[in-house]
Amino acid sequence: MKIYTKKGDQGSTGLIGGTRVSKGDVRIEAYGTIDELNSYIGLISTLEIDAQSIYQLNEIQDRLFTIGSHLASDPQKAKMQLPDLHSSDVAALENWMDEMDQSLAALTAFILPGGHHTSAHAHVARCICRRAERIIVSLDEIEGVAPLILAYINRLSDYLFVLSRKLNSLQGAKEQHWRPRN
Repeated sequence: MKIYTKKGDQGSTGLIGGTRVSKGDVRIEAYGTIDELNSYIGLISTLEIDAQSIYQLNEIQDRLFTIGSHLASDPQKAKMQLPDLHSSDVAALENWMDEMDQSLAALTAFILPGGHHTSAHAHVARCICRRAERIIVSLDEIEGVAPLILAYINRLSDYLFVLSRKLNSLQGAKEQHWRPRN
């Protein structure tokens, strides 16, 4: 099987279910941004981070594939059985954040992205996640998206923020607080 089909040479692509849409369609932008986020999380998992974080990031990547498959399908025509996202997936993110928070200093100011490079990468992933969320909200306003997808992506950006703090802490890097000029 060849990876190229030449079907997209004119700027369209196929959804699961066979519907062809513009590569500029909001649905394509949504699952493309999820793919970008998934790739960036894969990058983070290759850095010098702890085994627990790697496990969690691998689980998140699996859920992002699930979300991507739902976003890449035509809800009216897709007959393929897609994997499900569960409320327990959102709860897992919350539990992981609660566990990380136990070892972190109380948050008393806005944190500037940076510190150790592992933390900085988590901040970039958080920003990609927020962009994905904005696009998925736009898709939801047009066609509707499963509420659990919106909840998971919203919670994931929070998780990535807490992870960035944890990675700074593990590396002994100081968090830089934002101090607005007077």
